[in-house]
Amino acid sequence: MAQLYFYYSAMNAGKSTSLLQSSYNYRERGMNTLVMTASIDDRYGVGKVASRIGIETEAQVFSANDDLAQMVAAELAKAPLHCILIDESQFLSKAQVKQLTYVVDILDIPVLCYGLKTDFQGELFSGSQYLLAWADKLVELKTICHCGRKANMVVRLDGEGKPMKEGEQVAIGGNESYESVCRKHFRAHLWD
Repeated sequence: MAQLYFYYSAMNAGKSTSLLQSSYNYRERGMNTLVMTASIDDRYGVGKVASRIGIETEAQVFSANDDLAQMVAAELAKAPLHCILIDESQFLSKAQVKQLTYVVDILDIPVLCYGLKTDFQGELFSGSQYLLAWADKLVELKTICHCGRKANMVVRLDGEGKPMKEGEQVAIGGNESYESVCRKHFRAHLWD
C-alpha cells in the first residue's frame, strides 16, 4: 500500500542527499522514479536536484499552479512509476499536497516529499503545514547547531552575515543566506 511521506528538517540536514539515495535505490532495482522539484529554486540549474556533497539528478519542475496529479498521470501513461520524489516540498500549495494524496490513494504510488518545516521567522511553509497534517509518515532529518544541539530552526542572514527579522517568506539561497540553529540560538537572534 502506497503512503505519503514527509521528510523535514532545517537546512543542511541532507534532505536532497536522502532523496537522491532513495531514487537511486529504486532505480538500482529496475524500478522507475519521478523526481520533481520546485521551479522557484534554480540554484543548481533548472530541472536539477543537487546535493551539497556533489551528487545530482534531472528533475521535472513544478510551479505553484501545476496540477501534480495530472503531471504524474501523464508520466504514468508513458511508463510505470514506482515512486514519486519531491524536493523543496515546502513550496507546494495546499491544493498540490491534496493532489499528492490522490497519487497515493488512487494511483497507488508512494510519494516521498523532502523540505523545510519552517521559514526564517519560525513560521510553517504552506506545503509543510499540509504535509504535516496529511502525510502518512513524518520523518525528521537532523542537523546540528554550532553549539552542538539539534538544529530545528533557520536564521536568514543579510549581506553582512547578521540575522534578519523581517522580509518575504521565500528568498532562495544557501549557506551564504541561511544558518541552521537550535531554538535557543534562534530565540537569541529573533525572539529576545
